[in-house]
Formats: sequence, structure tokens, C-alpha cells
Amino acid sequence: MTGAPVRVFLVDDHEVVRRGVADLLGMEDDLEVVGTAGTAAEALARVPAVRPDVVVLDVRLPDGDGVTVCRELRSRTDAAVLILTSFDDDESLFDAILAGASGYVLKQVRGSDLVSGIRTVAAGGSMLDPRAASRVMARLRHQGEDEDPLGDLTPQERRILGLVGEGMTNRQIGAELFLAEKTVKNYVSSLLSKLGLERRVQAAVLAARLEQTGRPGEADHPAPPL
Repeated sequence: MTGAPVRVFLVDDHEVVRRGVADLLGMEDDLEVVGTAGTAAEALARVPAVRPDVVVLDVRLPDGDGVTVCRELRSRTDAAVLILTSFDDDESLFDAILAGASGYVLKQVRGSDLVSGIRTVAAGGSMLDPRAASRVMARLRHQGEDEDPLGDLTPQERRILGLVGEGMTNRQIGAELFLAEKTVKNYVSSLLSKLGLERRVQAAVLAARLEQTGRPGEADHPAPPL
């Protein structure tokens, strides 16, 4: 293993879930559980002090909701938030994404996929449970059906959007398109602004939806070296 392990904080009101996930992550050399909490108040008090890289957060807590906690943590820390919940209703999913969550997975997820998801969001990527992603796509399908949602994007921004949809980090996109990581970050910020989106995960869902409808633009055609 090279470098420091990814620091993970677990927030869930069920002790058996916290222990189970902690045991799962404890078997990975590159992941380290640095704290747990069973309530929203505990999470908001402990996470900023511990400064984890990723917070795995349930969407419903006994003294509040995970969406509010997510929004607070995103405004007060640099931690990525991965929602892990048994609730797959549309409003929780959309609210979590708008609150800044980098991923949303259901508790039926396989352990290996959860581990992979934590690594993905820690590296700056996004992750959605396939069933959750399909719900997002269904809602997006009702928005701008008769318009080209990518009409304002440059060809390069379309390429980058396609790679974001594949779950690539800025560094990986830079390597793919022969661009500096900072340049990719600027492109991502620009395309998010043009699309009226707030979070990278929203762009990833949009890209996946366009791929399904056969309108990926030029996203799947990498640019040649400059």
C-alpha cells in the first residue's frame, strides 16, 4: 500500500450496521474507520474534529435527517459524503444529491461494491446504486425532452462530461485527454454551470441518461494530444 489510508467516518443509528461496515472496511489496508456516530448531533460534533476523507451516512437518523447532516458537513468540511441507506425513495435521493452527496447506495449493496464506492468518492468520483440511478434518469427524462441539454457545451466539455459519466476523477480524465488536472477541474466547473447543476454526481447521472437515449454528443470520442 502506498500513501495514507482513506479515513472513513460512519453515521448510522443501528449499532449492528456500524459494526458490520467497520468490520468490512477493517479488512482493507487502504481504508481506516476513524469514528462512528449514531445521531445527527453526534455526527455534526465529531466529524469536523476528526476530519475524515469520506463520511458514510444514513439518510434517516433519530434526531434528524441525513440530508441536512450532509449539507452541513459539506459546508464545514472537505469530506466526501456517501449515502448508505435502506430508503430508495426519489425525494431522499434527489435531496441528497442536491445537498452535496457524492454517492447514494442502498444497504442491499454488496460489500465489495461499497468498498469500491468509498474509494471512488474519496478520489473525487461519484457513485450511484443502479436502481437509484434509474430513478434519477426517469426524472431527468421529463426535463428538457425537446431540447438538447448539451447545446451550450463545447466539444471538449462534452467529452469531459462523458468521462465524468464513466466515474473518472479529474486526474484520470486529464490522463485520458492529455490535459492538466487543474484544466480538467476548470472544464468541469464550466460545464456544471452551463447545465445548471451543482454537483459532479448530477453531471454523471445526466451523462448516463444521455448515453442510454443515444445522445452522448462527442463525449465518447477522446480529444487527440494537443
